[in-house]
Amino acid sequence: MILPTQQSTPLLQGPAILNENGLKAHVACQDFSFFYNDNQAVKSVTLDFPSYQVTAIIGPSGCGKSTLLRSINRMNDLIPGSRTSGKLLFDGQEIYGPRLDVVTLRRRIGMVFQKPNPFPKSIFNNVAYGRRLHDTQNQEELRSIVETSLRRAGLWDEVKDRLDDNALSLSGGQQQRLCIARALAVDPEILLMDEPTSALDPRATARIEDLIAELRGRYTIIIVTHNMQQAARVSDFTAFLYEGNLIEYGQTAQIFTKPREKQTEDYMTGRFG
Repeated sequence: MILPTQQSTPLLQGPAILNENGLKAHVACQDFSFFYNDNQAVKSVTLDFPSYQVTAIIGPSGCGKSTLLRSINRMNDLIPGSRTSGKLLFDGQEIYGPRLDVVTLRRRIGMVFQKPNPFPKSIFNNVAYGRRLHDTQNQEELRSIVETSLRRAGLWDEVKDRLDDNALSLSGGQQQRLCIARALAVDPEILLMDEPTSALDPRATARIEDLIAELRGRYTIIIVTHNMQQAARVSDFTAFLYEGNLIEYGQTAQIFTKPREKQTEDYMTGRFG
């Protein structure tokens, strides 16, 4: 495991990496592996995540989906015995480079988790928290950032008159959209979503899926989901992982209608998983 040093460098714009569709790869895995001690959870994956598109990562439980996702903003760093090999690039710069500024990385690559995790603070302070931490103390500017973020998360009209209420008073679906607003408030370029609707009811799930559609083109979104129908609805590209291996990757329509690999077809048709 490589931890940031005091002489960390800012993230720079590296050479553009284009995928087979001619789209710039915001994140690129090149023979990337991730280990928990001797357990190789991600196995030599080579995969590009195109800029400002929605990419879904699908596969059965334990196939390495979340491990790969969390590697992109180094959320796995504090797990004892974890290590990587190969390359994982963000705008051409190595994410696991020894001098990379992890704080800057996590500002530019936001994360939304499986279960809503609002802070036990007011709705306003939940959204403002990251900007206060990074660079913004001006209250007028914070109010503007909070409103913009809540609007982008589709929550403003529901909470604009109760911004001082505790965020824990919101429903589960509202809490998840609040967590999305909190991630958007620091103005990231990439939004990682790890099973963001698995703890929500169908109505709240539909709201989150509509929100992903609205955010498409403004952010690069990478979503891990166990729900294949959801992947088909929300994503432009899909990657299928099995036992840590990348089995197939391509445009979502192709993956779901004409998969090239028999394993993909078997998974799609419910023969395993």
